[in-house]
This record gives sequence, structure tokens and C-alpha cells, in this order.
Amino acid sequence: MIEQQISILLIDDDEEDYLILRDVVEDIPFRGTRYTVEWTPDIKQAWEAVKSGSYDVYLVDYLLGVHDGLTFIRKAVEEGCIQPLILLTGQNDPSIDEQAMLAGAADYLVKGRFDADQLERAVRYSMQHAKNLYEIKLLNEYLEKRVEERTRQLREAYQQVKQALEKEKELNELKSRFVAMASHEFRTPLSAILSSASLIARYDKTEQQPQRLKHVQRIQKSVQSLNAILNEFLSLSKIEEGKESVQPKSIDIVALVADLREELTPLCKENQHIVCKMPGDTLAWTQDERILKNILTNLLSNALKYSEKDVELQVQVDAAGEKLRIEVRDYGIGIPQEEQKYVFSRFFRAGNASNVSGTGLGLHIVKKYVDLIGGDIAFQSRENEGTVFYLTIPRL
Repeated sequence: MIEQQISILLIDDDEEDYLILRDVVEDIPFRGTRYTVEWTPDIKQAWEAVKSGSYDVYLVDYLLGVHDGLTFIRKAVEEGCIQPLILLTGQNDPSIDEQAMLAGAADYLVKGRFDADQLERAVRYSMQHAKNLYEIKLLNEYLEKRVEERTRQLREAYQQVKQALEKEKELNELKSRFVAMASHEFRTPLSAILSSASLIARYDKTEQQPQRLKHVQRIQKSVQSLNAILNEFLSLSKIEEGKESVQPKSIDIVALVADLREELTPLCKENQHIVCKMPGDTLAWTQDERILKNILTNLLSNALKYSEKDVELQVQVDAAGEKLRIEVRDYGIGIPQEEQKYVFSRFFRAGNASNVSGTGLGLHIVKKYVDLIGGDIAFQSRENEGTVFYLTIPRL
């Protein structure tokens, strides 16, 4: 049999009471448990013992000189004492018993009226009661944590559902805007193709070749416009699905810009010119050529589209260390100040650009591409004065 030890501390200012209690404790029959009792008349020492949990049970006298046992017990319980406290009193007064229970005492004993069996029972019952209370406290703490955790999980689930609903709402709005925009943007070039194809059939004489050529060119231009729109949609889809990858290689920036200027010349309005300012005849740089070309194509196409005839557009390139800096400047309609925060948003069209065809995806795609290659993009714009975009492109 495993022997159990139970230590008792008597908190009493009368040594005689201690001697009597010690004799009672010694008379407790051994049933696998041994009881020891110690005594302190010092309140401070008693309080330190209670705070450190040095004993299994505390017997507290009702009268402690200038102090009283009920206050001591109440304070100990409030401070979180988990060991049982039993009140000792020389008065068999039911009101004191009630006060003891309200203060948090585990039991109540009247001096001179309890024997070894009654003391053993009071100690054993109070320890079991204290154990039960402690287990209930632990269970409550566990349940509170579970409730907090479950509440947190429900809150997170709610937020996820809310975000999903908001995302779905946003997607539905984007779908609606896409359908409206696509139907508008596709209608114009398709109508031009159909009408030109119909008119070509009428010019069947040799001397009508100029008219036929005019409509063929019109069809070609409309097809190019449709192809550009489809390319924007495909580019955006690949970027947002994470299917766009960066493939760096050594390229000549000067040659790249020169080729772009030549490719975009057919888009120039009357007396529009693209002026390129380069740091030299060649500039080797390691980057994704296709992505960089798409970025510059979008910026230059917009510059041409939103500028009037008889203006000069500028592209300036500088290299500083591991950073390539490119400026694309136009003197077009500019972007209203209050709308500039939306420039890189999907389907954004400035209020002053309603008469110019466009999907509103170009600059959004540019921003996505710039982020993809680790660059930065900024701009300055004033309505009716023009816009300048600043690109900072790293060397990969």
C-alpha cells in the first residue's frame, strides 16, 4: 500500500490550541494516511505559507489577535488558494458557520467538540471538495478556451464566407462590365469589317483598285484592333491564373525601343511622332523581352491614342547601376486628379476618355507585368496637359 502524507498548518495565536490539536491528530487511526500538524501564530508567515501552497490543509482560528480568520480565509480564496481552509472557533454559532461558508471556508469546526475521527473526516472531505473545485476550475478554463477557439474559428469562417460573397459579387460585377465593354469594343471593328467586305464586292473594275485597297486596309486595321483586345484578355487571364512566367535573357534596350517605334508608327495620327532619347547606340540588359515589350507597347499605344495630332511623344531611357529607368511622356488629354487612384484598376476608363475606344485593361495589365518582373511604375498627370509614366526595371 502506498502511504499518503497530509500536512496541516494551524494558524492560531494560542499555543495551547496547537497542543490540543496535535494530540487529536496523533489519535487519528492509520488507514494508509499519515497526518502531520505544524503551527504558526504569525499572520505574515501564515500568509506566505498559503501563497506558496506549502501545506495540504489550513486550520484558521476565528480570532487571530487584531486579525480575524474570516478575513484571512476570504483573502486567501480571492488570491487563488486551492488548498482547503477550515475555520476553527470556540463558539457553536450557526451564523459563524454561514459566514465561514460565504467567505470560502471548506468546513467549520468548534474547538473542544471534535475528536480524531471528526477531524480526519473534515480534512478528508475538505480536501476532496477542494480537489473537485480545482478540477471544475480547470474544466471551466478548458471550456472557456474551447469556446474562445470555436468563436475564433466561427469568426474566421464568417469572414471567409463574407469575403467569398464579396468576391463573388465583385466577379459578377466584373462579368457584367466585361460583357458590356466587350460587346461595345467588338461591335465597332466587326461592323467595319462587314461593311468594308460588302463594299469591296462592288468595286469589280480595274480602275476601282484604290477603293478596294482602302477597304482592305480598313479590314486589316479592324482585325488588328480585335486581335489587340483578345491579347489583352488572354494576357490578363494568364497573369491572374499564375500561368505567366518570367524568362530573362540578354536584350538590347535601344534596339527594342527602335523596333517598337517602327511597329507603332502606323497607329500615329497626323504629324504624331515618337521621339526616343537613348544613353547610347546599344544598351545590354537582362530581362524578359516579351513582358518588357508588352509593357512599353501598352504605354506607347495609350500615349498615341489619348493624344491629338501634331504632337510629339517622348521615350527616355537611362541606366543607373542595376536599375533601368524609362519615361513615356505624352501631351494628351491627361487623367483627372480625382480619378488617378483608379488608374491601374481593371476596366477603369477615365471620365474624359469616354469618346476613345478601349477596354480599360491596358494599364492594369502593365501594373501586373511590372510587378511580375520586380519593377516599379509611377506616373504624373494633369488633365488637358498630358501624362508621364516612370518605369524602374531591375536587371534579372
